[in-house]
Amino acid sequence: MTRGMTTDMSSDDNAERLRKIIHVDMDAFYASVEQRDNPQLRGKPVIVGGRPDGRGVVAACSYEAREFGVHSAMPSAEAVRRCPNAIFVKSRFDVYRQVSQQIHGVFREFSSLVEPLSLDEAYLDVTDSDLLGGSAVRIAKEIKLMILQRTGLVASAGVSYNKFLAKIASDVDKPDGLYCILPENGERFVADLPIGRFYGVGAATEARMHELGIQNGADLRHWRLSDLEQQFGKSAQYYFNVARGIDNREVRSSRSRKSIGSETTFLNNLTKPEDMLEHLEKLCEKLFLKLVERDLRCTTVSIKVRFANFETLTRAHSIQTGISTVEQASRMLPFLLNKALDGQQHVSVRLLGVSVSGLLEASSVQYTQLELGL
Repeated sequence: MTRGMTTDMSSDDNAERLRKIIHVDMDAFYASVEQRDNPQLRGKPVIVGGRPDGRGVVAACSYEAREFGVHSAMPSAEAVRRCPNAIFVKSRFDVYRQVSQQIHGVFREFSSLVEPLSLDEAYLDVTDSDLLGGSAVRIAKEIKLMILQRTGLVASAGVSYNKFLAKIASDVDKPDGLYCILPENGERFVADLPIGRFYGVGAATEARMHELGIQNGADLRHWRLSDLEQQFGKSAQYYFNVARGIDNREVRSSRSRKSIGSETTFLNNLTKPEDMLEHLEKLCEKLFLKLVERDLRCTTVSIKVRFANFETLTRAHSIQTGISTVEQASRMLPFLLNKALDGQQHVSVRLLGVSVSGLLEASSVQYTQLELGL
């Protein structure tokens, strides 16, 4: 059902510079593919990735599992605790990539300006399109229908005048949603939006904003740019703009990202190397889930270790032909951690991080033996 609009984002001589952006996001993509291919899984709480014995992390889950609070990147042990009847299935990324090619093929039939975010998600700029009368909403409907016909899978779409609002709109009526935010409604929509639903605001930033009394877009809009800069540094301009419904980022058909990272600060410092290694392995798994979703691989794995005295060290290892699996990357971690600790017997660590860089398209990676030169 299409909601959130009274008119359509069609061509208008008085607003010719306004963009028409569509964000399409598949609904529970990996789990939906598994339920499509195995009818016995339909209507049941399905978890893709991880293991029922509690090892590993959740790659994706069905809406039936989400009702229990399960979500991607959650440790499997927590997922089992929340949803004891969950059915764990092994991920089949080759299949997901094949389906993704079908989906992105649909996107390219409607626009040459397609910016993939992952296997199952993309922005489309249809500002200059004459298809379906130049109506972004009608184009989004047709995209959803063609994806369903070709793959048997359901997508949700958001339509608006910028990327920020289009992405948020695609999540409003999931699953099988289609929501439009018109230019005259953008600022009002953002004002009522909880800060945790802002794209680009993670859990740590959300908590920090709550501490500052920022609960929604209206609260954020009251802050001056200079004050936001003191609290959030380089991200301040982005927060200042989107609180006003402004996002001037263009849809880019080719994107180059240099690195992806994740880190954790501990309430209680870690003192045992085996505990540190366990946390590094979890961070590494989460990162490689992101890489696989984006159909990327890396050439370098780095770890960051911050000690109790705030001294921070990074250690890295590279393989120029590419690192293709989380198992390859995980085998580097003991070596890198040992280099960071430098043989110290008594250490106290307050933060650990893992990052990957030298990102490559998966198709360009040559499979090779891992050599650390120990």
